[in-house]
Amino acid sequence: MITKARVEDAFELDILVNSAYRGDSSRQGWTTEADLLDGTRTDAVAIAELIQTSGTIILKYVKENKILGCVELRKQNDKLYLGMLTVRPHLQGKGIGKELLKTAEEEAKKQKCTSIFMTVISIRKELLDWYIRHGYQPTGERKPFAFNDPRFGQPKVKLEFVVLEKKL
Repeated sequence: MITKARVEDAFELDILVNSAYRGDSSRQGWTTEADLLDGTRTDAVAIAELIQTSGTIILKYVKENKILGCVELRKQNDKLYLGMLTVRPHLQGKGIGKELLKTAEEEAKKQKCTSIFMTVISIRKELLDWYIRHGYQPTGERKPFAFNDPRFGQPKVKLEFVVLEKKL
């Protein structure tokens, strides 16, 4: 079941997101950034703030009272930004990510958005390919990987983002 996350979910979402992107646990799946960045991906406080931010929602995929996946959606004018698409590492490749992506696209249409877009680290070829297979296209725009808070990732190599977009 996919529903909107609540502030009370922030701690569990923090554990989920960090398990999928950073540290040894993330190496069980294919979304790991452990070789690219040190530090955590996020924390419970940041997630709670996102949940409480107007125009932003986090969708959670729940089965048997456990959060198995999530995605952040943020309305920006007539577009919807998609971020933090996450699935527990040992469950990746089982369709949860696709279901979250489909629900995100339905939410974008519901909010009368003309497109949905995201940023992906440019050297994450397997992730870029996955999104392209699902109809997202590179816009040609690149953005610097510039985060001011070292808690949320210190690059081990030079990184930049590629912007992908899907017209609705």
